Amino acid sequence: MYTYSKEYDVIVVGAGHAGCEAALASSRMGCETLIITMNLDSIALMSCNPAIGGIAKGHLVREIDALGGEMARCIDKTGIQFRVLNTSKGPAVQAYRAQADKQLYRLEMKSTLEREKRLDIKQGIVEKILIEACPEQEGKNGRVTGVATNTGISYKSKAVILTTGTFLKGLIHIGLVNFPAGRAGEFPAERLSDNLRELGFMIGRLKTGTPPRLDAKTINFSKLTEQKGDYEPKPFSYSTERIIQKQMSCYLTYTNEETHKIIRENLDRSPLYCGVIKGIGPRYCPSIEDKVKRFPEKDRHQVFLEPEGYKTKEYYANGVSTSLPIDVQIKFLRTIEGLENVEIMRPGYAIEYDFVLPTQLMPTLETKLIKNLYHAGQINGTSGYEEAAAQGLMAGINAGLSIKVMEPVI
Repeated sequence: MYTYSKEYDVIVVGAGHAGCEAALASSRMGCETLIITMNLDSIALMSCNPAIGGIAKGHLVREIDALGGEMARCIDKTGIQFRVLNTSKGPAVQAYRAQADKQLYRLEMKSTLEREKRLDIKQGIVEKILIEACPEQEGKNGRVTGVATNTGISYKSKAVILTTGTFLKGLIHIGLVNFPAGRAGEFPAERLSDNLRELGFMIGRLKTGTPPRLDAKTINFSKLTEQKGDYEPKPFSYSTERIIQKQMSCYLTYTNEETHKIIRENLDRSPLYCGVIKGIGPRYCPSIEDKVKRFPEKDRHQVFLEPEGYKTKEYYANGVSTSLPIDVQIKFLRTIEGLENVEIMRPGYAIEYDFVLPTQLMPTLETKLIKNLYHAGQINGTSGYEEAAAQGLMAGINAGLSIKVMEPVI
């Protein structure tokens, strides 16, 4: 095994929303940090909805900002619609939400990481956590010394933060067809969760899903309810003076009984209801199949069409997350008002992935088994960019504090 010559204080594995915040936090605290990701073009990619914030989410972005994190500043620069939700109600239930140009968001966050002085960025697939004996730490199976990659190169460090998202043995399902992937179009990480099992961790299986992306040229917007942004958009970050970019509209429509009939008739082709998918779903991501099956008394469900950016015709069909076959997806979508002639650009799918049961973590997000190994984001079973980013920030802060032999932040 060849060891790369430079030694780091902190290594972050994965560059999604948790990984970006973790790497920025540790490097800004003075730690020499490396972030390793499978694809540099996927840094901070919005795998699911092109939005930040919302009910139960927006306040996390504001707290990340107050603690020095980056998510709020990034969305303020790249948002295409800003709204404060529940303005007719009291401040306790109000929430900030912003649509993003998902490509601009990704590029802005990547640029921020690249400009950070103590932060190196490398492309690679981590397959193994390197540890050494840790006899002075009672109850620990060892202490982190670095990571090893699939190309035979290993990197030394004093702490490692795993932010692996949906990539651990990721398996995509579209109807009864399935194939390995970390998300659509990207390789999974096949060996790292095996290594975590060898280190003594309990591994479980989760599933989440995403809706189809629709071609705006085939949507009849005149039949939809337009939802504009706020006249005076309020920024997420306390450091942003004002939002100056042009805003785009979202659109509302609804499923109907014909939609639900087609879905019910095809549940035998759904991997969710055929026993093909073994993982349990996170809290906030019910599929349209689930909603139709579990709430038969409802004659309609909201579909919220979100633009994915200024220079794309893709619209995200929020509310109809599905793993039904593509022909069924097209059939039920075309029963929805405004979508009678719609074409799918990317199909909806479900993805199963390994996660590490978070009862194996301390409140600092350090693992109980391995000294200075931290987990953040979907490896812990989170749902949503904001929760992942918040955990990444805390893991990055606490990894830095641990290296400096200082009290943790909880």
